[in-house]
Amino acid sequence: MIHSLKNYLFLGLLALPLLFLTCEAPAAQEEEAEKAPDIEAAIDSLMSQLTLEEKVRMIHASSSFTSGGVERLGIPELVMSDGPHGVRHEHGRDWAKDEGVRDSSTYLPVGTALAATWNTDLGYAFGSVLGSEANYRGKDIILGPGLNIIRSPLNGRNFEYLTEDPYLNARMTVGYVKGVQDQGVAACAKHFVANNLEYEREKVNVEMSDRALYEIYLPGFKAAVQEGGVYTVMAAYNKFRGDYCAHSEYLLDGILKTEFGFDGAVISDWNAVKNTMEAVNAGIDLEMGSDLPMLGSGNLDYGKFHMGDTLVTLVNNGTIDVALIDKKVRRLLRTMFRINAFGERQAGAYNTPAHQKIARQIADEAIVLLKNDGILPLEQSATKTLAVVGANATRKHAGAGGSSQVKAFYEVTPIAGLQNLLGENTAITYAEGYTVSREGGSNADLIAAAVAQVKDADAAIYVGGWIHGFSDEWNDNAYDAEATDKASMELPFGQDELIEALLAANPNTVIVLMGGGPIDMRKWQGKARSIIQAWYPGMEGGNALADILFGKLNPSGKLPMTFPVKLEDSPAHKLAVTGFESLEQNYTDGIFVGYRYFDTYNVEPAFAFGHGLSYTTFGYDDLTVSKEGKTVTVSLKVTNTGQRKGAEVVQVYVKDNEASMERPAKELKAFQKVKLEPGASQNVTLTLDEAAFSYYDDQQKKWVLEPGAFTIMVGSSSRDIRQEKGFTW
Repeated sequence: MIHSLKNYLFLGLLALPLLFLTCEAPAAQEEEAEKAPDIEAAIDSLMSQLTLEEKVRMIHASSSFTSGGVERLGIPELVMSDGPHGVRHEHGRDWAKDEGVRDSSTYLPVGTALAATWNTDLGYAFGSVLGSEANYRGKDIILGPGLNIIRSPLNGRNFEYLTEDPYLNARMTVGYVKGVQDQGVAACAKHFVANNLEYEREKVNVEMSDRALYEIYLPGFKAAVQEGGVYTVMAAYNKFRGDYCAHSEYLLDGILKTEFGFDGAVISDWNAVKNTMEAVNAGIDLEMGSDLPMLGSGNLDYGKFHMGDTLVTLVNNGTIDVALIDKKVRRLLRTMFRINAFGERQAGAYNTPAHQKIARQIADEAIVLLKNDGILPLEQSATKTLAVVGANATRKHAGAGGSSQVKAFYEVTPIAGLQNLLGENTAITYAEGYTVSREGGSNADLIAAAVAQVKDADAAIYVGGWIHGFSDEWNDNAYDAEATDKASMELPFGQDELIEALLAANPNTVIVLMGGGPIDMRKWQGKARSIIQAWYPGMEGGNALADILFGKLNPSGKLPMTFPVKLEDSPAHKLAVTGFESLEQNYTDGIFVGYRYFDTYNVEPAFAFGHGLSYTTFGYDDLTVSKEGKTVTVSLKVTNTGQRKGAEVVQVYVKDNEASMERPAKELKAFQKVKLEPGASQNVTLTLDEAAFSYYDDQQKKWVLEPGAFTIMVGSSSRDIRQEKGFTW
């Protein structure tokens, strides 16, 4: 295995192992189970040979993205890289970008886009690409997936995460983790837990009920551990009930390691450890990125970390028990053995056509058609002139956004995708329409030029929305980015005024929005005939978007979050006691996150959770619900009743008709993506276990399934329920 951060640069292209699109890897699981006793024996042997000083060296960083190794015993450094949708650029052992090195990556669609596919097979494929390229680049751990719940539209890092819903979060996570780790690289589920905004993320304290914690914020991490078998977990920056997450015995030792049974390594977020005694007594196993006074000097003494040389003195004088150190070292060694860090690891691959194809498949299924009043798809033969407007039509996004930045091998922009599809048969004009600048505001001259172009064109497409920042520089982050949050849901740079002018000039202008989440569309949503949510769709996104616009591809993406009409409708802002600029964040919205709030409190969203239109239509028939033992089986027939091949996401929601505790109007508990030819039908069968009907009781401190009447709701979104049937547990 390659452990140098430089050696990989001189290797030739390696062949890509076949990436089977399935979330199951039974052979790998059986092999790991068989190896477990041997691994523990090998750990025992190494532990008996390690000195105290060597043990301490292993539990803190040795450079910007490596842990300490022990050369005497052949214990390598653990080499890490940021993700979560591409392997980050190289910077050696420091923080400065390396120049002239071979470190471009497959730029995958972002987390919200992956979740918008509602396709767990693509979750596995996504992870496989990430793991393979991390492996090729000599990485042992890729820092992803990001599993924090999308609680507020303002969180700048929402684009890295997946969804507002804990069930969808869990299901997409399992495939991602298995995909990464089947490539011989450790995934790292982050950020544990409740890192739901970026404002003062290293100071903010989160208070929430146990019920909200267990029902909303923990299920993704639990699935990553118990179903995905994730090898590492990252502790978050924020405080939880007064304790830093990296110091929380309740979270790390109590819930994660004891209750969930996690036996891998807990890594701190970079600079998340703040105190020696609190960290060593809690479940943090590896301290990374602490803010040393000499940071940036080029001559860092990593022994000065909180879990550094001080621990040797504290063990020797009897202040702490060496057993605390041993537990941490064991977990790190266990991770090393699981990824075969002491032997030859399977070959990874570097930015292959197969990887690019998977990036394209994810983009194909991620793009969401929010609204369509008959103007899409566009007819290629009838489009001799096409006006494209908007700075995001030509802007590349891969290199910005903070730690998730990717040096993309290439990135097909929306206008490039249109040019690739239409070729010389269509004359494409482009107008910027607005300027990406800190000054913001609309520009009358740019608007006038854009209006002139769309007036007489056969078709017009606007591409706007959010950005990650003004440049690829770390300190230039804005809007959808690490270490920053949005000030509002309103589009920046005067885009609302521009869109209104375009729609007045040409009512058939198609509105395409890039970004990690919702915007306030009130000024023009009613006037727009067609709206598309394209997310940040990765290196092949422009090609996928063009094919959807012109009907070469039928859109099948579904929203993994609710788009509120306005910010004030979001439960994090409507129900929360404290504002988003408070260091004390009290999650008084409780379990009513996302659609759980909108559907229970009868608040109309702009676009509902699970919503996404198609160029065809689907019929739902013959719903049956049966219970046998502790399993409920839901069956129905889905038919493509339109004229085009398409895919539908069948969503199963559960309603508890009468409960002792308040419950949401409905909760997602199963889904399946079905691909059908025109006129074709498919019988869909989904099973629900006890967990689908249970709630967490704060008083009893346990999950409760209360016997009684339930309703099974099956539909195309949380607001588009097609069939219902009751049953009694």
